[in-house]
Amino acid sequence: MSQALLAARRPLLALSVLALAASAHAQINKLDTVVTTATRTPQKLSEVLVDLTVITRADIERQAAASVADLLRNNGCAEMVRNGGAASTTSVYLRGAETRHTLVLVDGVRMDSQSTGGASWQGIPIAQIERIEVLKGPASAIYGSDAVGGVVQIFTRKGGGKTSFDLGIGVGNLGTQKLDGGVFGSAGMVDYAVTLAGERSDGFNATTTDNAFSYVPDRDGWRKSQATARLGVQLAEGQRVEAVMLRSHANAQYDASKSKPLVDDRTKQDTDAARLAWTAQWAPALQTQLSYGESRDRYETTPSPYLTVTHVKNLALNGSYLLGKGQQINFLGERIEDELENSGLLTAGVGKRHRNAMGAGYLFTQGAFSFQAHARHDDDSQFGGADTGTLLAGYEVATGLRLVGSIGNSFRAPTLYQQGTIYGPDLSKGAQPLKAERGHNVEVGLKYGSGDTEASATVYRNRISDLINFEGALTTCNSGFGCYGNVPDALLQGLSLAASTQVSLLHVSATLDLQAPKDATPAIAGRTNNYGKLLARRAQRLGTINADTNLGDWVLGAGVQASSARFDNAANTRRLGGYALVNFSAQYKINRDLKLQFNVDNAFDRDTTLAYGYASAPRTALLTLRWNPTL
Repeated sequence: MSQALLAARRPLLALSVLALAASAHAQINKLDTVVTTATRTPQKLSEVLVDLTVITRADIERQAAASVADLLRNNGCAEMVRNGGAASTTSVYLRGAETRHTLVLVDGVRMDSQSTGGASWQGIPIAQIERIEVLKGPASAIYGSDAVGGVVQIFTRKGGGKTSFDLGIGVGNLGTQKLDGGVFGSAGMVDYAVTLAGERSDGFNATTTDNAFSYVPDRDGWRKSQATARLGVQLAEGQRVEAVMLRSHANAQYDASKSKPLVDDRTKQDTDAARLAWTAQWAPALQTQLSYGESRDRYETTPSPYLTVTHVKNLALNGSYLLGKGQQINFLGERIEDELENSGLLTAGVGKRHRNAMGAGYLFTQGAFSFQAHARHDDDSQFGGADTGTLLAGYEVATGLRLVGSIGNSFRAPTLYQQGTIYGPDLSKGAQPLKAERGHNVEVGLKYGSGDTEASATVYRNRISDLINFEGALTTCNSGFGCYGNVPDALLQGLSLAASTQVSLLHVSATLDLQAPKDATPAIAGRTNNYGKLLARRAQRLGTINADTNLGDWVLGAGVQASSARFDNAANTRRLGGYALVNFSAQYKINRDLKLQFNVDNAFDRDTTLAYGYASAPRTALLTLRWNPTL
């Protein structure tokens, strides 16, 4: 048995023991925290019927993660795959679902790429984030397309109260330098928040010698710059207008071809988002929000010429009405417009489509029993209509202990690139138009909560059909290399455990996922049969342990992320070893406004491979001085 596999199995065994032992005294999230992702309207975390995790600003500062994807992995929310450093192409898998099956919202703005499908995780800034809500499981009945595996909603920092400042300066190995700052506050009916951040690193060699095509023995560094602005105006009691703007730029080196070792290949990623929202409380029972949002994802490589730009526009009116004690109706009308600029498109390099949607939800709570029903209809200008629905129920079987369950379906619309290039199906040759990918999910869980404590265990089964995959050359393809088609199915099933406990001064939390994300496509003539094999780059066992303690002016922490072996390809012939990474953190409060922080990630410098031929970060150390004065 390999040392890598042994290293992975030991922490995973410890994770399972800790997760079960701590379930009676968990403290993952405060139960009175107000969240919005589960129903698109505010509700207490204690009332949520789905598998939802909240990552706070304190977690973000303490862990000092390199990216949003690292933060999700560190907290047991998802698996991560990355082709090199923190600015390299990144994929995130929730419950084993494809990265395009996770809907990403930043302050309510949809983030997506209509070329690759799914959000460009490497372009999402982390320094300005206040909170992240991670919903595991389908949510298309509330959000429409993309939410097949789950929803990640990111909230940037907002102002209020007295004027305060936040300045952080960090230096680390690999030539890493970080600087971020912000001002927050309010004046009369106006509140404001403005943040700026910059980062640079010499990086490490992004490729390994296994990469026969791209390996170049050099360091692949990156530069990032980020800015956000948030302005809110309280027009009157119950009437608020808010504007949010975000801008992120990343410039990263990568190895394109070993035949050109002196060429400085680079990717340039620009991520922009803006939103204007009007929230109104018309009566004690009636609340609405009218919002308009836009996002732009621009990805370019040089000197090898490639450019793709995605624009997403979203106009929505949603709200809620209280029918009486314990009864609420939610309603939604939405229009989404997608636009892709890509030279590969057959329509003069530009593709467009729009989607109109209407939805409604019913929330009922009576004593120990809770029930929710959500339904939505989307009408897409390219592939037609999609109806989605979800039923959820919960029952408090004992004080603080609830049994919850849900059943529902979901979908992901084909991207403009999949449909509009020579790699799309050729209808003139008898090919079928691309259909939306569909998911059908059922899950049952136990949630425990009492005061500041919480724990959960969830069993789920999500069958995804009509998956869009790139197939080899067929008679119905325009391209001799192949084309996209609705061929494979996938079955995602597993058990998720999460728990934490406070023992004296020590707070310990753990997550454990036992999953089986597999190919469920029966044998088809002319296609390689991978039925029953694991989906590429997905593990069967993964988990985390995080612990921290307050000792006077010190906050000391440690964490472990562990994964069992995976396979890099659908045929399961190229194996990626398991791993266990150990991280340490320490904070020292110098005075009321000043603190010093030290983080070491991958402390034992383990070699890990998340994608065949690409390296992961070695041991990294970061020393940060943070100043938070208030006027």
